[in-house]
Amino acid sequence: MKAFRHLLSLSLVALLTLLLTAGTNVTTVFVIGDSTAAEKSHPDTNPERGWGMVLQGFFDKNVRVENHAVNGRSSKSFIDEGRWQKVLDRIKPGDYVLIQFGHNDEKSNPKRHTDPGTTFDANLTRYVNETRAKGGIPVLLSCVVRRNFLRTVNDSIEDESLRNTKYEDEKINSDTLIDTHGAYKDVPRYLAKRLNVPFVDANRLTHDLEQGMGIEGSRKLHMWFRPGEIKSIPKGRHDNTHYNVYGAHLVAGLIADALAKEVPQLGKHVVHYDYIVSRQGRGNFMSLQQAVDAIPAGKKVKVYVLDGTWERPTWNKKEKKIKFVFYPGATLK
Repeated sequence: MKAFRHLLSLSLVALLTLLLTAGTNVTTVFVIGDSTAAEKSHPDTNPERGWGMVLQGFFDKNVRVENHAVNGRSSKSFIDEGRWQKVLDRIKPGDYVLIQFGHNDEKSNPKRHTDPGTTFDANLTRYVNETRAKGGIPVLLSCVVRRNFLRTVNDSIEDESLRNTKYEDEKINSDTLIDTHGAYKDVPRYLAKRLNVPFVDANRLTHDLEQGMGIEGSRKLHMWFRPGEIKSIPKGRHDNTHYNVYGAHLVAGLIADALAKEVPQLGKHVVHYDYIVSRQGRGNFMSLQQAVDAIPAGKKVKVYVLDGTWERPTWNKKEKKIKFVFYPGATLK
């Protein structure tokens, strides 16, 4: 009896230890950057997404994405506002920090402006060095492209103001995407080589994506909507910077695959699913039933559920073979 009690005690200790240590092997991928990667409010009615917002859908249960990117921030203002310190305080050894700025560093506003070759480089270097000091792994990314087929770039356009634009036909005079970032897109590459940091050329990835889709096709990536097309945007929108649900998912998938090549240890956890469900707008479907309904008959698919407690969906099991993959915390009732 005494031996049994001792064995039971050891078992309870082992179980308690397991529970206390559960999740400690989860790697966190932090994202810092601007509106092209940022979280967006009211995802149930607002179709705008940042690629960092949907990045979790491209990693398995062993990776947790924390997206700290914020609309309108530059490498300077992200530090000055104390946002970087909050991320830095959370980094543990083995975590990753994806660093992507440039869109707002270009702006003349002194609260955001930096110069490539001096202050922009210095800020990115600071992110790298301070991440390493905490035992984290920094990854530099170049800024994603703006969708621009106009040879004369209007430098006065403020990216954040694009949310207030109405739909209108665009002015184009080129069938080739025209760069708007200049040296800001090149600095991360040079620094990555000099500092021995993994580098993802998000500028090249998105350039090739947009150019490949063409002038009209590339509109489908962005917040381009005609009047009445989206209930919450009755006048439509003409926005060549910010992504919609479809565009953010394509870009996040490209970045995840590029990360897999540059950081093989992280690449082991990259996944791809056509149907990703999240009540928080981190998937390409907001409801489980909606995702199931969208699956064509005759298909055998996996549906990745990132969050929420869901009613069991209904479907013709003879027509659709569906397996659900649940990220920790997501469940069926």
